[in-house]
Amino acid sequence: MTALNLPPYDAKIQTADGQTRIFDVLRRRFVALTPEEWVRQHFVQHLLTSYGYPSGLMANEVSLTLNGMSRRCDTVVYDRNLRARIIIEYKRPTVEITQRVFDQISRYNMVMQVDFLIVSNGMAHYCCRMDYGRQTYEFLPDIPTFAMLTDNS
Repeated sequence: MTALNLPPYDAKIQTADGQTRIFDVLRRRFVALTPEEWVRQHFVQHLLTSYGYPSGLMANEVSLTLNGMSRRCDTVVYDRNLRARIIIEYKRPTVEITQRVFDQISRYNMVMQVDFLIVSNGMAHYCCRMDYGRQTYEFLPDIPTFAMLTDNS
C-alpha cells in the first residue's frame, strides 16, 4: 500500500480466501483492504494516538438517510453525550480533494448537523468548523483534539 502523510502504525493485516483484510479497531473485525480503507485505518489511528479521541466515541460506516436514500458516513466522532460532532470522509490517495468531495460531506451534514467536517485522502487533510448561526464555515490549520472538542460542547 501507498505511504501516507499520516503516522505509520502496526496494522493487523491478514489474507484469507485470496482477499487481503485489515483489522478495523472501531468495528472490531477484519475488513477488505482497499486504498480508501488504508487511509481510514491510518486516520483513525492518528485520531486515537495523536489527538486523544476515545475509540468508544467513534464509529465507521455510519448509516443515514438523505432524501430517502441510504448513505454512509465514513467515520463519525461523538462527544461524551453521544452527540455527533465530526464527520470524516476518506478518499483513496490518488483521488484529489475537490469541491465535489466537500459537496458530498456537506450533504451528509444536512442530516447530521455536526460542528466539524474533515476530508482526507491520506496525503492531504482538511478540517473545517461549521458556524450555523452565520451559515458559514472556517478552515482550520489543524484538527481539534478531543479535549478541545469537549471544551466546545
